[in-house]
Amino acid sequence: MPTGVTFPGPFCTMIVFPNCKINLGLHITRKRADGFHDLETIFYPLPVTDALEVISPGTLQFSRSGIAVPGNDNDNLCLKAYRLLQQDYPTLPPVNIHLHKNIPIGAGLGGGSADAAFMLQLLNNKFQLSIPDEQLITYAAILGSDCPFFIRNTPCYATGRGELLTPITLDLGKYSFLLIHPGIHVNTGWAFSQITPRQPEQALLSSIQQPVTAWKNLIYNDFEEVVAAAHPVLADIKSSMYANGALYAAMSGSGSAMVGIFPKNKIAGILWDASYLVFKII
Repeated sequence: MPTGVTFPGPFCTMIVFPNCKINLGLHITRKRADGFHDLETIFYPLPVTDALEVISPGTLQFSRSGIAVPGNDNDNLCLKAYRLLQQDYPTLPPVNIHLHKNIPIGAGLGGGSADAAFMLQLLNNKFQLSIPDEQLITYAAILGSDCPFFIRNTPCYATGRGELLTPITLDLGKYSFLLIHPGIHVNTGWAFSQITPRQPEQALLSSIQQPVTAWKNLIYNDFEEVVAAAHPVLADIKSSMYANGALYAAMSGSGSAMVGIFPKNKIAGILWDASYLVFKII
């Protein structure tokens, strides 16, 4: 593994905007001997973003603003990404890291995973480490199952723990999206403990090729039933989306963000609870 680092100059700052993803269908197919689960899903990127800034030279420190992030800042995935690269690139200089959090936590939108993956890419570009994407994906998989997707950041069919990615052709640019997060944090470990793995009745790759208007009866998320049973408001949000013109609505990931796909520029002016985070992509 090469250890050389090219320094960009006496002072440099770089800002990137880690985006979220949604899951279109999510099937938990098997519990593995290593304690993880095999799954299949479609990852689709959307432009709801955090902001990640790195300044060098500096001392290794991390600060944040925006939505509160639970836990110790020292365990933040951005710092973990830096330290992971530093193991193989020991001359990687210390940097100041600031994360402005806009993607809700525990929402099934992959915000933390995106931050980690974008941190890897930012350091790779900033210090000209010349790490190829396949190696970045290997690093990202160490940080979290969803992280490798954000190295690709294009629609992908995902299997394994979510790290085995096959790019697919899926363009939903002719539709508008509504993301609703009702302020519920879903623990991923708990959500997996509620699922009995099973093989889907119909192949997800086949279902996703059908018109969006057919997805309501074809594409589902194994987590949605159990999470909505614990948090009935999620079913209410989904019903409201359909009642107001959604072509397809479902929970993303292990929740609790609900996703609605609407005809272009046809998102109704629904009056949501003032405590909800509402994102419109039109």
